[in-house]
Amino acid sequence: MKLFDQNDEISRRQFFNKLGILLSGIAGLVLALPVIGFLISPLLRKVVRDWRDVGNLDQFKIGTTVEVSFEDASPLPWSGITAKTAAWLRRVDETNFVAFSINCTHLGCPVRWLPRADLFMCPCHGGVYYKDGQVAAGPPPRPLTQYPVRIRNNRVEIRTSQLPIT
Repeated sequence: MKLFDQNDEISRRQFFNKLGILLSGIAGLVLALPVIGFLISPLLRKVVRDWRDVGNLDQFKIGTTVEVSFEDASPLPWSGITAKTAAWLRRVDETNFVAFSINCTHLGCPVRWLPRADLFMCPCHGGVYYKDGQVAAGPPPRPLTQYPVRIRNNRVEIRTSQLPIT
């Protein structure tokens, strides 16, 4: 398709048709760039994972589940107090711990630990989890997100990462 040919005269209608097609193409490209960037950005973004110190080994009793707080894995400069997050940490035995995200996998509401029932419960939508994080009842689509835990220099550390959205 030739835009202009020197030997042919172009009518006013043809000129504006071709100009309209050109401007529409440019506008479409300008509108498509942010969408393409949005779709490609997760592939280029580095996943932030960092070990967070949550306390001394001696302060956690075997068989108990406690809430520990730490700084979010991907805080924004303007986050302020919202950069703080938490996890549920249970000491299984002398050297083993298990840590769960405090957020329900249904809609991200904070779950509570009910020690007398040995259950995690989401008060917003009725999600219930067993003490191993598996779904017991309600709308959650999958178990609680689990964090890796390690002991280093007599300190307990949780490896944090961004929580999955779905």
